[in-house]
Amino acid sequence: MFVAGATGVLGRRLVRRLVARGHSAVGLTRTEAGDQIVRSLGGEPRRADLFDADALTNAAEGCSVVVHVATAIPTKLRTNRKDWAENDRIRREGTKCLTTAAARVGAGAYLQQGIVWAVRGPDGQTFDEDAHPVNDPILASSLDGERIAREAGAAHGFRTAILRCGGFYSSDGWHTRIFGESLVRGRPVLVDGGSAIWSWIHADDAATAFLAASEWPKSGVWHVVDDRPVALSDYLGALARRLGARPPRHLPRSLAHLVLGRYTAELLTSSFATSNARFRSDFRWQPAYPTFAEGLDEVVAAWQSEGFPRGKATRP
Repeated sequence: MFVAGATGVLGRRLVRRLVARGHSAVGLTRTEAGDQIVRSLGGEPRRADLFDADALTNAAEGCSVVVHVATAIPTKLRTNRKDWAENDRIRREGTKCLTTAAARVGAGAYLQQGIVWAVRGPDGQTFDEDAHPVNDPILASSLDGERIAREAGAAHGFRTAILRCGGFYSSDGWHTRIFGESLVRGRPVLVDGGSAIWSWIHADDAATAFLAASEWPKSGVWHVVDDRPVALSDYLGALARRLGARPPRHLPRSLAHLVLGRYTAELLTSSFATSNARFRSDFRWQPAYPTFAEGLDEVVAAWQSEGFPRGKATRP
């Protein structure tokens, strides 16, 4: 199996699990450091440019499944449209090149990562895979990537699976670590009370979902989330308690756009409550961390072993 994004938070976990299951895992890399990461996981590194279909074809030769989990999510809270340009290119142009390569090497299946909040229910209601797209230019590239992948599959005869993931969290995830650091240092992390309802997924469980879909390839769109949507205030409150920090501080909506930028402020006040029922049924999958509570226990235990977050928490 060929994995684009093999050195990322999700990709590393997927390569490790593919190898553990006895699969041959080929990881797309660009540097010697990337080669070393893939080798350390038991995979085979092959270098290519994600935007070069010819190079990708050579790299993916002999692979029956192509997986696209490459991203370039900005690692800062306040972002503008330019900060998302590379991620947009990966979702659009990267998808075109990868699906071209998949067709050329005769792959039978193509898997692509999406995001559940690119579609939404009315007025924050729970929604499923058939919900309407969100009219937001920052999210448009995710849906464009889905369309490109589906059209390529129909044109070339390979199965196309779109796995829309919920809000990622993990001990090595940048955004999870920012939440942890902010809580320990007493920085505001909630906007308007944190009443937004999110569907989360631990990165480990996202990896097992991609593994399941690669072993039982089907065409379709699925939501990969844990078993229980939760208010952002509950999630961050639970993380604060595990870190021995004060309850999360709040930022008024009137200041949120100025401090965090439009995208982050709106994400922190938007609900995306969905279900994994369709994916569970179709792939016989279940998350190892069924709710955020079990997942945060693992995250904080991993942090404690590495001495993160540094500094003393301000206790209540």
